[in-house]
Amino acid sequence: MHRDNDPTTARADEKQGGPAGRAAEVFLVFLRLGLTSFGGPVAHLGYFHAEFVSRRRWLSEAAWAELVALCQFLPGPASSQAGFALGLLRAGWRGAFLAFLGFTLPSALLLFCLALSASRMEGPLASGAFHGLKLVAVAVVAQAVLGMVRSLCPDRARAAIAVLAVALIAAAPPVLGMSLAILAGGAMGLTFLRGSAAPLAAEGIASLAARIPRRLAIGAAIALALILFALPLLPQTAPGLNLAVTFSHAGALVFGGGHVVLPLLEAGTVGQGHISETQFLAGYAAAQAVPGPLFTFAAWLGALHQPGPDGFTGALIALIALFTPGFLILIAALPFWSRLRRARGACAAISGANAAVTGLLGAALYDPVFTSAVANLQDLALALACFAALSLWKLPPWAVVLAGAAGGMALSLIP
Repeated sequence: MHRDNDPTTARADEKQGGPAGRAAEVFLVFLRLGLTSFGGPVAHLGYFHAEFVSRRRWLSEAAWAELVALCQFLPGPASSQAGFALGLLRAGWRGAFLAFLGFTLPSALLLFCLALSASRMEGPLASGAFHGLKLVAVAVVAQAVLGMVRSLCPDRARAAIAVLAVALIAAAPPVLGMSLAILAGGAMGLTFLRGSAAPLAAEGIASLAARIPRRLAIGAAIALALILFALPLLPQTAPGLNLAVTFSHAGALVFGGGHVVLPLLEAGTVGQGHISETQFLAGYAAAQAVPGPLFTFAAWLGALHQPGPDGFTGALIALIALFTPGFLILIAALPFWSRLRRARGACAAISGANAAVTGLLGAALYDPVFTSAVANLQDLALALACFAALSLWKLPPWAVVLAGAAGGMALSLIP
């Protein structure tokens, strides 16, 4: 077994807080990935596999398979959770933080700067570019929905759960409807999918779990509960508290992939009048053009959030609030993962919740994404071209974003 996968070595490194050289190595590797990893969460996991399993051999194929299963099983940003765990495995808690920082910082800074620049852009060409970005968002979300339907709703039962989720959103206020849809999906999965949900049997991350004492895992679970249930009860007078509540709740409910954060954040920002629909969808499209995790979309939203805090403070609060629940969930689950992955009930509930969030994203594709962007056949043609470029021609997202913005500018010149 490789020395870095040896539990004894892992515990020794943990006592030292991770060698300084290894922590620096973790930061530099993840910074390079943060600058070059385009394509969304699934692509990010592919980059990680090539870098850390095939090239650097930080962990075995079995350990990587189980780590990916864990991060996809839990709510939260799967690629960022995997990066956090890889940093923890290599260089302790310092490595976990530096892995997150290196992978997240480039795209967060880019989106923050773009948000500040976008707020100063005026004129018909700028409006056309923003409209083109909204049409790119239609294509991106349509591609995500199609992929989720194929992977998360492969049978009649899960397709029915997705349809029920859409019905709940239509019948209830947005935030309540989303929460009810996810809860109902989990309950229906537990009831109807128990026989078809296979346990996640794999092996190999004992050395990672050994770094997290059960007391710390329980503390992380308590902290998560306080964030979700106690934080909203505080008087909403402190600057940024409402912003933190909105983004932390969205971060805790992201099942099934990073794109699912779209309807959750839209309800808490656009739905509450903190940001315009045009700004929201333009930022979501811009997030496709930059490398790194999709969750750095929070930097754009926090920078433009009104009333304040906005700017750098708003971006920082939004980023921390959106990412923190996923990391707390990961820390809380790791010591108990060996049992959890064998529980058919847990797997069935998560399978049902994933089907429900497919319905959530499908509803978001219609409203606000499609209804606010496509006004005529010209808009529809550009959106379809962007969808074909992503799904059929396999162009990189950044190229499609640039082409969509240029297309929007061209449409603005048509009388």
